[in-house]
Amino acid sequence: MSRSILVFDSGVGGLSILTEMQKLLPQHHYHYLFDHARLPYGELDEQVLIDGCVALILPVAQRIKADIVVIACNSASTLVLPALRAVLAIPVVGVVPAIKPAAHISASKHIGLLATPGTIKRHYTHQLIAEYASDCRVELFGSSELVLLAEQKCAGLPVSSQRIEQLLAPIRQTTIDVLVLGCTHFPMLKEEIAGVLGDGVTLLDSGEAVARRVQQLLLDDVSIDTDDMSAADAYYTGTITDGLTHLLHTKGFGTIKKLTANGQLDI
Repeated sequence: MSRSILVFDSGVGGLSILTEMQKLLPQHHYHYLFDHARLPYGELDEQVLIDGCVALILPVAQRIKADIVVIACNSASTLVLPALRAVLAIPVVGVVPAIKPAAHISASKHIGLLATPGTIKRHYTHQLIAEYASDCRVELFGSSELVLLAEQKCAGLPVSSQRIEQLLAPIRQTTIDVLVLGCTHFPMLKEEIAGVLGDGVTLLDSGEAVARRVQQLLLDDVSIDTDDMSAADAYYTGTITDGLTHLLHTKGFGTIKKLTANGQLDI
């Protein structure tokens, strides 16, 4: 039976996670919520991020009668999961940087993590490295500008290849053989990143792993009646361009609704 799945991100990067979920679980009903007003999350104060996410996600999850919430944002996942689980009686799934598989497949045991500055500095991230990559040398690279460049690309705007090369220059100077894309926006730039770093660096993200986790949880959950559900919806805060609106329509979202910061319809 179709379930109601709420996928959340600061911007449209979470569509990289949603796409993997749709591949594995095409029968379910997807709602995409993105907090464009406060993008990028990697620059926000921690408590501001936590409070804002809870205030936005909770009313939307209740209104659509979500069966599961997926926080498709690494910056948010490192902080908001406990607060959301405290107020929601449904599963809440976060995104974990693919440190474990990166350490496993690295031949040189020299890997990198490319993420937002917020994710790079989180204690949670360093715990992952200590637990799963203690036998590796791990290089950390933080960038919020790449998030904005990914948003530009998704909006159909030109993206400077020269600027991407400049941002990735510190990575090129290393000898890593695996790079973890620790922000859900970065798979949107996978082609550009691979073009700069070359075939010698494998790029890993968490999309497939999150989709498999959602599948496991839904199989263990109790089905509910979803006969009254409408076509898939997207919700956003702030302002979005016509290009992003077009992108959402191409992803199958029939309606796109603007919300206030507390999750209410902005009419």
